Amino acid sequence: MKIRNILLAATLLCMPLALSAQDNSETAETKSKKAKKEVVYNEQGEIIKTGYNYGPLPAVAFDADKGLQLGALLNIFDFGDGSTYPNPRQKWYFEASFFTKGSQLFVVSYDNKFSIPGVRFASTITLTNDKAMDFYGFNGYMSYYDADRVALGKDKGNKDNFIYTPKYRVNRLALLFKTDFMGNIWDNKFFWEAGYHLSYIKQGYDNKQALNLDKINKNKEDYKAFPADEKPIFDMYREWGIISEEEAWGGLSSTLRLGLLFDTRDKEAAPSRGIWAEAHAMIAPKWLGTTNPYYRYSATFRHYVPIVKNDILTFAYRLNYEGTFGNDAPYYVLPFITVMGSNYDRDGMGGYRTTRGLMRNRVQGLDVASYNAELRWRFVSFQLWKQNISFALSVFSDGTMVTRNVDMSFKGEKGSQAEAEYNEYMALSGNHTADRPHITVGGGLRFIMNQNFIVAFEYGLPLSKFSSDPFIKNQDGKGAFYINTGYLF
Repeated sequence: MKIRNILLAATLLCMPLALSAQDNSETAETKSKKAKKEVVYNEQGEIIKTGYNYGPLPAVAFDADKGLQLGALLNIFDFGDGSTYPNPRQKWYFEASFFTKGSQLFVVSYDNKFSIPGVRFASTITLTNDKAMDFYGFNGYMSYYDADRVALGKDKGNKDNFIYTPKYRVNRLALLFKTDFMGNIWDNKFFWEAGYHLSYIKQGYDNKQALNLDKINKNKEDYKAFPADEKPIFDMYREWGIISEEEAWGGLSSTLRLGLLFDTRDKEAAPSRGIWAEAHAMIAPKWLGTTNPYYRYSATFRHYVPIVKNDILTFAYRLNYEGTFGNDAPYYVLPFITVMGSNYDRDGMGGYRTTRGLMRNRVQGLDVASYNAELRWRFVSFQLWKQNISFALSVFSDGTMVTRNVDMSFKGEKGSQAEAEYNEYMALSGNHTADRPHITVGGGLRFIMNQNFIVAFEYGLPLSKFSSDPFIKNQDGKGAFYINTGYLF
């Protein structure tokens, strides 16, 4: 009985206001007839949703990388006559969020499947303003993270160690716009994809340094303030020539994306069977307006295996490879994971959308491989107020590693103090020339409404935390808790 009451309370807390849109010009008689319309169920016993369904929700969440999230979001799903349910004919997503660690996020996206015959198109614009975005360097474990000094700096009773977290932070503003198209090649399972993506990235603070230290040190005791003569890793990489001055402060990226997609999922938001595989090439030449030209590619394979039918138990996994044509790409495009469709490009690797439990942007390289494996158990489903409600538990393992390095050789003044600092820094990671797998494990709980609106509670833990090898112990953080929306994939 207690479990039932807990689930009911969770439903009331998570459930947005789901309403069917109606024409204001309808007569009272027409509305009365619609109200009496018989509810239709599908083979799984779910109510088939029709018309417009709205999902407003306060964006009160938590991300260990960004802090407490405060804001609002709105999902709008158009199911039409219900023939496409649980996939909507079109959908909108709006979000405005603010995070206690200094970030802001604004998103507007639209996805449409019917306006252009045989073609699906989606468009998204996002603005993220990170006052202190994570930056740990390149090539994974080749870039040393001083977990001990970070921990001492967070100890309020320790007056001998200033706050050290800003060592691994940089100011970043990112404005991204994209429009993608997808058309059928064969049997609505094999598709072509084409899109245009435009992004403006501004790195660092106005006076050509990584951070606004006045803001970082605001309201801190003098002994905890981050000193002006203690350089963040971002500024050290600049001095060493690993990040060139031509790229250091960001730039404009004007990109064409072309790809192929194979999709046999039974439904999009919470699939329980099928394959979803795609491969893309991204070209960002100078003649298209790109500040620092580059050419990249991406391949992703996702597989959903039903173990117990009717969505009760599903094994899902994703394999991803992000690569670079040639030997160079601007460092500020490396954190982004390629996404086509209504979703926007995600920061990687590390964090809720990529490798749960790993510090955000911990793994960056010219080529990066990753995996996610997850067992999903939908342990209860019911109808409440004409909505299809489910709760699901999951256990997962995520992993990633750099497979091709960014050039981290010293390019500064030979024999200088900067070179001595560089040699000391590289020695801390054992002067290794290759990354190792960064693996995490964890679990979560999800609230699912109408197969599309999903609220997730998850915790991930890096296995390196338990390693006896001092080279990797605590190099990936101590784990992270997330409250977010949707499935990872």
